Amino acid sequence: MFDNKFFPEIKGNFGFGCMRLPMKDGEVDEEEFKLMADSFIGAGFNYFDTAHGYIGGKSETAIRECVSKRYKRSDFLLTNKLSEPYFNCEADIVPFFKSQLELCGVDYFDFYLMHAQNANNFIKYKSLKAYETAFELKSQGYIRHVGISFHDSADVLEMILNEYPEIESVQIQFNYVDFDDPQVQSEKCYNVCLKHGKPCIIMEPVKGGTLANLPAEAAEVLNRLSDNSNASYAVRFAASFSNVMMVLSGMSNMEQMRDNLKTMVPFRPVTDEEKEALSKVVCILRNRKIIPCTGCRYCVEQNSCPMGIRIPDIFALRNHYDNFKGWLPFVKYRNELTANGAGKASSCIKCGMCEEACPQHLEIRKLLEEAASVFEK
Repeated sequence: MFDNKFFPEIKGNFGFGCMRLPMKDGEVDEEEFKLMADSFIGAGFNYFDTAHGYIGGKSETAIRECVSKRYKRSDFLLTNKLSEPYFNCEADIVPFFKSQLELCGVDYFDFYLMHAQNANNFIKYKSLKAYETAFELKSQGYIRHVGISFHDSADVLEMILNEYPEIESVQIQFNYVDFDDPQVQSEKCYNVCLKHGKPCIIMEPVKGGTLANLPAEAAEVLNRLSDNSNASYAVRFAASFSNVMMVLSGMSNMEQMRDNLKTMVPFRPVTDEEKEALSKVVCILRNRKIIPCTGCRYCVEQNSCPMGIRIPDIFALRNHYDNFKGWLPFVKYRNELTANGAGKASSCIKCGMCEEACPQHLEIRKLLEEAASVFEK
């Protein structure tokens, strides 16, 4: 079993993400979840992760029924989060937190994270003293460790960690496709954590299932290595970095649990041969469907867009979405690309100045219409 060097109470480097639990007739399939939890704990792991909004609030209560009521508190670790929609003033935070304890059937959380931090919502968390409240709850014994989950650029992460050096861990999106992606900035965010001495919790190692269900050409590259699953390479890639304390997987059936346990017991870092194969997979995925924008930014810098639309960034995000789907592009579009006065794709007034400046001769106005149809549903 992997010896977790960051927090001695954590067993192993693999965590059970409870955002995609097994479902039956619109409810969490508790019998299936119990089997999965038993297999997970039986294999020597103990870290569960949830948030109030997961499965419309059903994740927390499922943990209460399937884990908290069935195991001694010392047998499992539980992470929960303070999510933006559930507090509007400083006085809301503690009552909400205590309701989470009750919903989960515990009297403390091992880790409590400021949820989905970015440049915009951090202003709210800071102004309402959310961090200070969490630190106070820690001093009272209701929280063992305070951290953040993060969805923004490395510069924003640097700012938050400088502002609150008491943060103990950072949860980031990290996988072999997003590693050097300019939108997600996984590697850059990882390096910021490393610089500040904050261990990383990894979310979306399989990119919402995308890296488990590869196109045939990409899957064949990995099949030539072994008969291990596509997902196994993605999980092992994320877990192979020295500053990673935990890789979360949101599992929704026993088959996925079995595959992950096979992958992580015993844990083996990815080899150089496997890294080379994963690089080939990335090339295949990125070449499937793209807007051929080179990011020269002539459209916004030489002939400045009168509506302030961040055209190259929107096109890069559209390429990312077309290849990998998922919810992160929608969050990034709303919270970053169209925030602080920047125009939406639908704000285009069809002046054509961008197309005059584009050395690739792209039909920018049409492409913006298409981006609006995706991101502004």
